[in-house]
Amino acid sequence: MSITQWLPWILLFALLLVHIIFLPKLLKKAGQTSWYGYVPGLNYWAWLKAIGRPWYWLFLLIIPGVNLLMLVIMQVELGIAYNQRSTAQQWKIGALPWLFLPLLSMSDATFVGRRNWEGKKKSVFRDWSESILWALVVATIVRTFIFEAFTIPTASMEGSMLVGDYLYVSKTAYGAKVPQTPVSIPLIHNVIPGGMTPSYLEWFALPFNRLPGIRSVERYDAVVFNFPHGDTIVVDQNLSGHDYYSILRREGIANAQGSVETYLENPARYDALGRSQLEKRYGIKGRPLDKTENYVKRCVGLPGETVSVVDGVLQINGEAIEPPAGVQFEYTVTFKSQLDARRAIAGLNLTNVDLGPAKMNGDAIEVVMALTSSEVELLSNGELAKSVERKNMSQHRGSLYLFPNASSPEFDLWDPDNLGPITLPHQGMTVDLTERNLALYRRAITTYEGHRLEMREGKVFIDGVMRESYTFALDYYWMMGDNRHRSADSRMWGFVPQTHVVGHASFIWFSKQNEAQHGESKIRWDRMFRSVQ
Repeated sequence: MSITQWLPWILLFALLLVHIIFLPKLLKKAGQTSWYGYVPGLNYWAWLKAIGRPWYWLFLLIIPGVNLLMLVIMQVELGIAYNQRSTAQQWKIGALPWLFLPLLSMSDATFVGRRNWEGKKKSVFRDWSESILWALVVATIVRTFIFEAFTIPTASMEGSMLVGDYLYVSKTAYGAKVPQTPVSIPLIHNVIPGGMTPSYLEWFALPFNRLPGIRSVERYDAVVFNFPHGDTIVVDQNLSGHDYYSILRREGIANAQGSVETYLENPARYDALGRSQLEKRYGIKGRPLDKTENYVKRCVGLPGETVSVVDGVLQINGEAIEPPAGVQFEYTVTFKSQLDARRAIAGLNLTNVDLGPAKMNGDAIEVVMALTSSEVELLSNGELAKSVERKNMSQHRGSLYLFPNASSPEFDLWDPDNLGPITLPHQGMTVDLTERNLALYRRAITTYEGHRLEMREGKVFIDGVMRESYTFALDYYWMMGDNRHRSADSRMWGFVPQTHVVGHASFIWFSKQNEAQHGESKIRWDRMFRSVQ
C-alpha cells in the first residue's frame, strides 16, 4: 500500500489514541468516572453521558461514513460543554481534534455542560441546520443499508421497465454492502451535480464487506449492480457511464484505419494510441467499486450454469428457457403507407423510445421497432403491416463487440443473438487455464479477484507461480436487458461478480414519461406502486 492509502488509517488510529489518552481528564472534569476514558467503547458511552446525548448514538458510531460525521458532532459538542462556543472554536475542534482535544484537556477550561435552550429560542438558521443534519444522517443510513431510489435512464429494459420509472431498490434482499468510500457527500453517488468532480474521497477506503441478506439472487430477478467495467471512466458527462474498455477498443480500431484485422496485429500499440487520445481529449480516471455507475438488468444466468444464446433464445445448460413476458427484439416492419404506420404505432401505444429509423420504399414505409412477442403477433395477424422481420445482428460478428472481446474462430462467429456456451464461475469452481478459458476468465481472475496473471513462454503464472488451473473465490452472474437488441449487457462485457451486486429492484413507486423520449410528457398513474416483474 502507498502512503496515501495508509494515511487515513494512520489518522484514524491517531484519533482513537488521542481519545484514549486525553478523554479521561475531560471526563473527570465532567463528573464522570475518569478510567472509563481508557476503555475503548466505554469511553464513548461516558462521553455521550457527559454531553447529554443518548447512549444509542453508540450504534451510529459503527456505521461507516455516518460514524465519521458522528465523531465530528461529538467533538464539537464536547467543546461546547467546555464553553468553546464560538464558530472558530467549533470548527477547530471538529476539524482538527488531533490538536485541539489535547489542548482542551490541558487547558483550564471549565466544564459547563451542554448548551441549555430552555426558555430560549433557537435561531431559524440553527433550527433548520440541526433538522437538515439529522435528516441527512437518517437518510444516509436508510439509503446505504435498507433501500435506495433508482431511475431507469435508458431503454435497455423496455418491455418491463420503462424509461422514467422510479424504482424501489431493496438493499436488504441480497445483503447491504458496507461503504468502501465512507467519506463522501451524503445522498450523491459519484459526482457533484453539474460536473465531473468526485463526491467522495477515494484515498480513505475500506475493504469490501456485505451484511447478511434475506435471500440470494434468483433467475429473472431485476438486479441493480455496480457496472463491472466502470472501474475506469472517460471523464465526460456523456461518456462516463459507458464501457471505457469498449470506447478504448473503438479508438484503437479507428487508429488501425478501421480494420479489426490490423488492430489485432498489435492491439497494445493501438490501445496505447487510443488511450493517449482519450486522455488528451477528455481525461481518464479510475473509480472505486462502490462508486461505479449503477446498472439495472435481469439476472438470467446463475453461478455454475452454462449460458448460450441460439437465434435469440436463451439456453441454460443446453436447454431453452421461457423468457420473461416483457422481452423484446428489434424488427423491421413494412407498412403500405405512412398512415398505416401511424395507426399501428398508436394502436400498440409505442413511443419514440420504441421506434428506430424509418425509410420509404416506393409507396411503402419500413420502420424499425422494438416489439414484444405479443406485439409481433398483433402486427403479423393484422391488416396494417405487410411484413414483420426480426433484425439480423450478424454485422457484429468478428468486431470484438461481444464478450470476451477477443478474436478466435469461435468468438468471431458470436453476435447478440448467437453466442456461447459460457460457464459462469462459482465459488470453488476450478478451470483449466486453456487459451479459451484465459480469454473468458482473465478479467475475473485479475480485476475481480485481484491476482496478477502473466504469460511467459506459453505458460501461465498467477502471482508469480506457474499454474495450469485456477479456482474461483467468487460467484458470478449473467445479466441481460429485456430489450435484447438495445441493451449493453453481459453479452458485451461479461460477468457480474457477487461483490458488484447492489440490490433487488422490487417495485415502481413513480413513473413519468418525457416529451423528448416519448413524444409527450405525462405521469403514468397505472404504473405507480406496481411490482417489478
